[in-house]
Amino acid sequence: MGGTQRLVVVGGDAAGMSAASQARRLKGPAELEIVAFERSHFTSYSACGIPYWIGGGVPRRDDLIARSPEEHRARGIDLRMRTEVVELDLGGQRVRSRDLESGAEAWTGFDQLVLATGARPLRPRLPGIGAAGVHGVQTLDDGQRLLDTLERTAGRRAVVVGAGYIGVEMAEALVERGYEVTVLHRGEQPMATLDPDMGGLVHSAMNAMGIVTVAGAEVTRVLTDEEGRARGVATAKGEEYPADVVVLGIGVEPRTALARAAGLPLGTSGGLLTDLAMRVRGYENVWAGGDCVEVLDLVAGRDRYVPLGTHANKHGQVIGSGVGGGYATFPGVVGTAVSKVCSLEIARTGLREKDALAVGLRFVTSTIVSTNTAGYYPGAEPMTVKMMAERRTGRLLGVQIVGGAGAAKRVDIAAVALTAGMTVEQVAALDLGYAPPFSPVWDPVQVAARKAVTAVRAAGV
Repeated sequence: MGGTQRLVVVGGDAAGMSAASQARRLKGPAELEIVAFERSHFTSYSACGIPYWIGGGVPRRDDLIARSPEEHRARGIDLRMRTEVVELDLGGQRVRSRDLESGAEAWTGFDQLVLATGARPLRPRLPGIGAAGVHGVQTLDDGQRLLDTLERTAGRRAVVVGAGYIGVEMAEALVERGYEVTVLHRGEQPMATLDPDMGGLVHSAMNAMGIVTVAGAEVTRVLTDEEGRARGVATAKGEEYPADVVVLGIGVEPRTALARAAGLPLGTSGGLLTDLAMRVRGYENVWAGGDCVEVLDLVAGRDRYVPLGTHANKHGQVIGSGVGGGYATFPGVVGTAVSKVCSLEIARTGLREKDALAVGLRFVTSTIVSTNTAGYYPGAEPMTVKMMAERRTGRLLGVQIVGGAGAAKRVDIAAVALTAGMTVEQVAALDLGYAPPFSPVWDPVQVAARKAVTAVRAAGV
């Protein structure tokens, strides 16, 4: 196809700008014009680092920015900040954008379209939820607004609603800033990405750190003062928790209203559905990546919503390669994630028990308590590892780890094993590194694998 083609990118963070940058590496401006739209004030930043900036561990906001708009423009990308795409005309191959400062609107045509619209924090429709002092935290703009509130607020009481990754990380950030923190969540235990028995370890540890963690707490209202500012939250049980600031850590949902209005295919979570090359299914010239898409779970064998920056950057590389005339695919995920709250490290990969049951897998589990270093080595800390294996075959299905320093990244052993389809017997036989400052003679993951082997054999068929 002759002449200059135009790529339009909707969303200027990880997936969108990775796609634009990779496409530019493969094709120069004479072959490919690239126009990117970003609704916020920032581009190419680490959203995962926001809690650590809020907590003071990362000193400056700009430390989280990998590449500024000016740097993208210097590489031949027409990046239009504070400009929101409000309509997709797929038949006419054009998008309608609105300048958020002036209100001016314009149509921009495209030959190739990348949707990287990201996710938005879940914000339940509750009385008072829009009050000053209530914050969701997903973008750098969100983080700046929260930080501004914290710096203006004299009180030192915070309520975090939700106890997933965002909730526990924001609880830590607020503790680091000297707040008295209460975490309210609806589930049996915090960290619903873990099985309840492992979530119970997180609950106990958070309470020991002085973070009040309340299970089974369904928030029904944000209480406000005479000036309309948040002063606390109320629950369905009639309990009230005072707060000078309220942070929503309930989770996120894909930002796909544009895609839905245009009739693009969405999965059960509302995320866009793509093929292995990250093309939207059924569309040759529409691509999607990042927190607005669903991905293939390699263990469960079905699509699921896993919004993580690691995936978004890989999606962008794959999309940019395809748009630029190269070839790449994104095969799927095994569901690996790590987090921490103060000194406690939390990790998981693969399936939880309820995930395995939902797809018809029969399994056994093993749980062990070990240490992060040789037990006699100074500073050894406890670590709990839970492992799940398929009955009869012994195929590894999932691993969860809660413990002290060095616990979380051990989950990468399991992530590689899951991707390779290894059995727990093979995991137990891996040739892992050993020295007393790094692990016991038997690494905790392998101790759990040995116990899982015994459980598989005992279960028979």
